[in-house]
Amino acid sequence: MTEQTRIFLADYTPPNWLVEQVHLTFALSPAATRVKSRIRFAPNTATSDRDFFLHGEGPALISAAIDGAPVTPEMVRGGLTCAVPDRAFTWEAEVEISPATNTALEGLYTSNGMYCTQCEAEGFRKITFYPDRPDVMAPFTVRIEGDEKVMLSNGNPTGAGEGWAEWTDPWPKPAYLFALVAGDLVAREDRFTTMSGKTVDLKLWTRPGPDEGKTEFGMEALKASMTWDEEVYKREYDLDIFQIVAVSDFNMGAMENKGLNIFNTSAVLASPETSTDANFERIEAIIAHEYFHNWTGNRITCRDWFQLSLKEGLTVFRDQQFSGDMRSKAVCRINDVLSLRGRQFREDNGPLAHPVQPDSFVEINNFYTATIYEKGAEVIRMLHTLVGQEDYDRALELYFDRHDGEAATIQDWVRVFEDATGRDLTQFKRWYSQAGTPRLSVTDEFRDGSYTLHFKQETPPTPGQEVKDPRVIPIAMGLLNPNGDEVLPTTVLEMTEAEQSFTFDGLAAKPVPSLLRGFSAPVILKRDSSASERAFLLAHDTDPFNKWEAGRALAKDVLVGMVTHGSTPDAAYLQALTTMLRDDQLDPAFRALALRQPGQDDIAQTLFDAGITPDPLAIWRASETLAQEVAEHLQDVAPRLSAEMDVTAPFAPTAAQAGKRALGLGLLSLTTRLDGGHAAQALYDRADNMTLKLGALGCLLDAEVGEEALARFHAEFDGDALVIDKWFAMQVAHASPQNAVDVAEKLSAHKDFNWKNPNRFRALFGALTMNPAGFHTVSGKGYELFADWLIRLDPVNPQIAARMTTGFETWRRYDADRRAMIRGALERILGTKGISSDTAEMVARMLG
Repeated sequence: MTEQTRIFLADYTPPNWLVEQVHLTFALSPAATRVKSRIRFAPNTATSDRDFFLHGEGPALISAAIDGAPVTPEMVRGGLTCAVPDRAFTWEAEVEISPATNTALEGLYTSNGMYCTQCEAEGFRKITFYPDRPDVMAPFTVRIEGDEKVMLSNGNPTGAGEGWAEWTDPWPKPAYLFALVAGDLVAREDRFTTMSGKTVDLKLWTRPGPDEGKTEFGMEALKASMTWDEEVYKREYDLDIFQIVAVSDFNMGAMENKGLNIFNTSAVLASPETSTDANFERIEAIIAHEYFHNWTGNRITCRDWFQLSLKEGLTVFRDQQFSGDMRSKAVCRINDVLSLRGRQFREDNGPLAHPVQPDSFVEINNFYTATIYEKGAEVIRMLHTLVGQEDYDRALELYFDRHDGEAATIQDWVRVFEDATGRDLTQFKRWYSQAGTPRLSVTDEFRDGSYTLHFKQETPPTPGQEVKDPRVIPIAMGLLNPNGDEVLPTTVLEMTEAEQSFTFDGLAAKPVPSLLRGFSAPVILKRDSSASERAFLLAHDTDPFNKWEAGRALAKDVLVGMVTHGSTPDAAYLQALTTMLRDDQLDPAFRALALRQPGQDDIAQTLFDAGITPDPLAIWRASETLAQEVAEHLQDVAPRLSAEMDVTAPFAPTAAQAGKRALGLGLLSLTTRLDGGHAAQALYDRADNMTLKLGALGCLLDAEVGEEALARFHAEFDGDALVIDKWFAMQVAHASPQNAVDVAEKLSAHKDFNWKNPNRFRALFGALTMNPAGFHTVSGKGYELFADWLIRLDPVNPQIAARMTTGFETWRRYDADRRAMIRGALERILGTKGISSDTAEMVARMLG
């Protein structure tokens, strides 16, 4: 196992040397790219330490000079050191790197003949020797030399000729935001006029061929993002050109490099024939996210990687706001919470739990997590809720004014809110420093017209944090009287104590509380309530989130009862579901979400929290039984509703059309249980868009009559990488528990399984780990297969291997036999000779 060095937030010291200017020259060659750097250093007056160290991992040093005089640096672990003058000086170096053999996809690498970079978090040190830390910011000028048709870098174009191009970025940036792309590319071009009247050229680059026809939506999403950021945050773009490049081999979804965003093809390319409604929505959100980083991440970056949520949490919150404005606020909020609970709550409740601001790490790549992103966004949402829109706007304006051009900290961010609002946020900062999901228990009482809610908060121990202090919890709530009228509109309670009560007077009857409206805090709400009360809230609650939450709670109660007691579906739930589906005043997208069962992983965690060891197969059987009961109960309602959801207009990736398709496909999945797949086959045969085609294919696979459709699907889309990713994932996701591992193993030997491509690897093995009953088959062969492939992937791409290990993170919730088999798989991974520090850290944390 690779030796691991732990880095601590408490050990932060400012850089000894600052950078005033960077000039880079790249002479591109697949196996031997030469990089010349000329860097102007100046002593940092914030420290008296003048030791000189440059990060470097992989570049072969050819020469180095200071102020033109050759020097011989000392090569040390992680970089080099050198004697330097105690004054400003110019460092020059030439190195050689091999992009073609860089399978880790960090630094400069090649993807299908295209040169590409990925430098966040610490990839720039694989390009040349440099102080690769986010608090060292400088303007860059980049010259690219080569035979490539198109050569791009950050900033504005400042020169070009036969075999060369030059780019200058006037805005100081850290090295992690550096970008270079070169290759045979074509662009969709457009223009945007900013609120001050400045014209910005927009270019979305892709490889020539079929991908050219998949860029229109991405361009429109970019322009919508730029407009929204001006209107809502008053932020204007600051360069002459904004560019996006689609790359097929990319570890992340996208990267916000200043003025030159690099995107995974899956996060930017879309067409009705090849992309689902979910793909369109995801692309819109990611394009917005990366563009919004121009101010919340680029203009103001993070001082060190412990501040990662400073840029990521804030930018996720901003892209969630954007999506809510572009689509349905209620549906977007529900989807955000589903993602939070499915990913971040799972993280918080297991061995990988960590604070939004970690206090240490071994590999920063392992902390690009749901806690940093999604929980970080929830922390900012709570701030927004506590201070209100007006004070939030005032605080953000102060943040931009005070820290523009700086590398800031989370403490700087909180201080801005304190200064703008006069509030003391000392206790609120615990959301950044304490890991774990608080449990918020509630009881109530009604006496003589007074209604009292008693709250108690407690957070279970997490690794390294046994004791938790009370946090500030904003509880948005309302009260409804017994006839369904709202007697208290949404009010925000601020809970600050471990136990706290709130009383409401002047009520004629005991009300029904609607708690945590809009999911106002990332907590687990624990309150004993009856099925009839939940059905009442599903019918009458004025808050869309809590209306949906009531139906989901009913479904969870039903499923837990079926798993633990073998009970039958509750009639109240089935009737409430029918009433909700028949309500034409409700958004079809909302009804589609309400129709969807809680996930099997969610039920497993619910059982575990109740002290019951979950059986994945029993949960699957209960889910199947409930779906069958719902299908039979709705068999008279479904045909009419399905007909109403038929979209006759030409396909458009709008919220209105997407909602109808979502509800229609949800109903089709139920109908398939009764007709054996006839309606699904008819839909597949006539479908003119990927949403309907893929939805129908999933139904056919569930009915075990999809082999012919699978073959047709592959033949139709052979060569389209993003669609074939779907083909791989669908087969494993819809496989029965008995067959899932065998299907995955067979597909891993398929000629199209390019396991070195991150999208393809995630499509297959991500689908396996998200098929709980299949992955956790009692034989343990799912664990063996997954571990084998992680061990194979690790030396090629340690980042992806490390992130995929999270498929094992819930292992402690299962029975002794499964725990023993998973522990054995994890120990086998950890004991593999040469295992990367990325993967080793993740596995070691899971083992505890």
